[in-house]
Amino acid sequence: MRKKPAIYMLLALFLGGLAIFQPAQAASARPQHSAVAVKEKVVIQVSDNDPKKWALALNNAENVQEDIGKDKVDIEIVAYGPGLPILKLDSPVGTRVADAIASGIKVVACENTMRKTNLTKDDMLPNLNYVKSGVPEIMHRQQEGYTYIRP
Repeated sequence: MRKKPAIYMLLALFLGGLAIFQPAQAASARPQHSAVAVKEKVVIQVSDNDPKKWALALNNAENVQEDIGKDKVDIEIVAYGPGLPILKLDSPVGTRVADAIASGIKVVACENTMRKTNLTKDDMLPNLNYVKSGVPEIMHRQQEGYTYIRP
């Protein structure tokens, strides 16, 4: 009986080593799930001067919070153009806007629209957030992974 050349023995050891190494490597290549939960993110556009549209936007935001959980979702409502006057102090939905803000919904007013319509922060509901321009705010939020909603 002839002995197998050393090259065959080395090849067998090498291939056996690869077989052992590959499963460990494959397991480490699988995506690892972190224990940190990622928040859902929603941006809602309101550009209509219609209390019913505002009510719908607020309902949408509240429903998302209720369904997903307030601590699991970031919601931002961006108002610009004709939708901005609803955020004035005399707003017919002012109480609902205040309740939404108190529940953690971020309500944002467009300063470009305010300037063009001669509104100041003193004319607006309390606790609003402000951005220079509403449309780029929505664009940036979408780039950050926010889901876009326009009721």
